[in-house]
Amino acid sequence: MLPQNAQISNRQSQIQDVTPCSVTPDVETGDDEKGSSAERHYGNWNDDPENPYNWPTQSKVRQVLMMASAAFTTSVGVSILSPAHTQFMEEFGVSSTVAILPLSLYVFALGLGPVVGGPLSETIGRYPVYFGTVVLGCLFTLGAGFSQTFAGVCILRFLAGFCFAPSLAIAGGTINETFKPVKRAIPSTIFILTPFLGPGIGPVIGSFVVNRKGWRWTQWTMIFFGIFTIIATLFGKETFHPVIKRRLAKRCGQQLPSSPPLSSKLRLFVTIALFRPIQMLFTEPIVAFVCLYVACEFATLFSFFAAFPLVFQGVYGFGIEDSGLVFLSLVVGCLLGALTVLLCDVFLYRPRAVKLSGHHIPPEYRLYPAMIGSIGLPIGLFWFAWTARVDIPWASPVVAIMVFAWGNLCVFVSTTQYIVDTYHGLTVASVMSANSLARYGLAAAFPLFTIQMYTKLGIGWASSLLGFIAIALLPVPWLFFVTGRRLRELSKFETANA
Repeated sequence: MLPQNAQISNRQSQIQDVTPCSVTPDVETGDDEKGSSAERHYGNWNDDPENPYNWPTQSKVRQVLMMASAAFTTSVGVSILSPAHTQFMEEFGVSSTVAILPLSLYVFALGLGPVVGGPLSETIGRYPVYFGTVVLGCLFTLGAGFSQTFAGVCILRFLAGFCFAPSLAIAGGTINETFKPVKRAIPSTIFILTPFLGPGIGPVIGSFVVNRKGWRWTQWTMIFFGIFTIIATLFGKETFHPVIKRRLAKRCGQQLPSSPPLSSKLRLFVTIALFRPIQMLFTEPIVAFVCLYVACEFATLFSFFAAFPLVFQGVYGFGIEDSGLVFLSLVVGCLLGALTVLLCDVFLYRPRAVKLSGHHIPPEYRLYPAMIGSIGLPIGLFWFAWTARVDIPWASPVVAIMVFAWGNLCVFVSTTQYIVDTYHGLTVASVMSANSLARYGLAAAFPLFTIQMYTKLGIGWASSLLGFIAIALLPVPWLFFVTGRRLRELSKFETANA
């Protein structure tokens, strides 16, 4: 079933509209029994009102709201518990490193969830995955709040992250199925911005909640966000084109092709979710270097959850609530990054798209924000490294964090759009699975040794080490802008035409 679905996505197949039952089309390919000439007898899929591309603006806005709320809830769940580090040590008698596990396991689960959720959404549709996973995530979050053992907190946090995660993976597909390429920049930026806002807003909320109510109230707060997401999801709709086409055919009373055996589905699932992502990580230079770049900078971002309390409480004497407010600098930086992405789209990408109207737009035109943001990453890290001192006001390292967050968002949004435009069909799902595994796997590990790194190396050299990594990876988007076409021609997978 899934391979034919890929054909549907790429071939813009026809499903009847005005006289839907006059001809019997093959639902899997979209072609009718008499050939493509049947398009003369009824409206084609491009003009069908059921096609998400043709939805009214308000329906598309509701889809973006659904995706953004799910992404925000998921990302808030990462960091809202970070201020509870000391309370975990006191209540459960665990070490400082072990007390970080509820955060790290949740992050690690965010990398595994899309492995299941992505291919599942290609089978049953996007909407059931959105709704079902959010409900399950809320239930496991509720269980974590009631847990009386540290092991129970860790396990339930992992399961909550695993359930919340698919919404981050399938949103890219939802955007592609709802908006045509030239109109994807704004919804893509809004969606990708929300997972970055969560890590900045989560510690702010968490610091006040933990300080005044205790760590369990962080989980109750998550439930409130989850309920809002469920309500937003109720107003969403299915966007996966093959599923919509099958429903249209069933509504017309057309006979649907028999479903492939379960063994074939499982084999394809394992290929898309596990084997192909790993294969592409080691054989596709575009996938390998984008994943490496994004993973390292994502890991740096998540290391701040352990580093900020050390810096602002240890150096500047901030309280738990004051140090939580420092994370708002990440929010400001992300908003500036989103603005930069939109400006690049308006002044750099769209003018070139207009000139190439009717022709293929090279994916490399998506890389302008990444090239700009790549410069901000090492600047922000070195600035933070050597100004976080008692003799320099706290405002200086806070501004440095904004610069890093700005560059980080520019790189992530830009490279994500580049990957989506570069690869086609079900290959995109495999690439995004590889991206999720890489960035969340590394991000889960970094906080576990951040405290030791900052303790042994000191704030200056520990942050500088992260800055040197950013410098080493800075050329990635610039090289892809120059050599991307050649790399796409050499790819073994289906890519955009050179």
